[in-house]
Amino acid sequence: MVQLLDKYRDEIIPALVEKFGFENKLQAPRLEKIVINAGLGRAMQDSKILDEAVSQIALIAGQMPVITKAKKSVAGFKLRQGAKIGCMVTLRGKRMYEFLERFVNVVLPRIRDFRGVSPSAFDGRGNYTLGIKEQSIFPEISYDKIVNVIGMAVTFVTTTEDDNEARELLRFLGMPFRT
Repeated sequence: MVQLLDKYRDEIIPALVEKFGFENKLQAPRLEKIVINAGLGRAMQDSKILDEAVSQIALIAGQMPVITKAKKSVAGFKLRQGAKIGCMVTLRGKRMYEFLERFVNVVLPRIRDFRGVSPSAFDGRGNYTLGIKEQSIFPEISYDKIVNVIGMAVTFVTTTEDDNEARELLRFLGMPFRT
């Protein structure tokens, strides 16, 4: 079993119940899912870029991503409806906690000049999105095999609607926010 999941059940839920004065432990916010999304506008010209991104995100997440397609045509971007423009993967359950543990303890410390993540990147509904400029900070990716730099957004979706509750949940889970 995942250590972070056990820590959440044994330590974090009681701490959140005490801090926010919930009447029931089921009112405590939970991490619902983690979504990793890579938008690749360049993939329209070269399908190899998309194939490389899919394989690298599969290595990072531990499951195969879904290829995303354009919903509308946009003439200014030379984009046609149905064109393949990126990939994304949704992590839930045990795999989600394994990814979060690796992300906090291994990946974030590998960022150059890292001083913590921004505490203000919440969307007003309890979800937190973190942008990553390149995939080389993940230990699963071999630096020698990188042909194209792929940026991605990692979104942490919680069950709460309040940003303060979500911030405390992520802080207890180990997210290093800047002060």
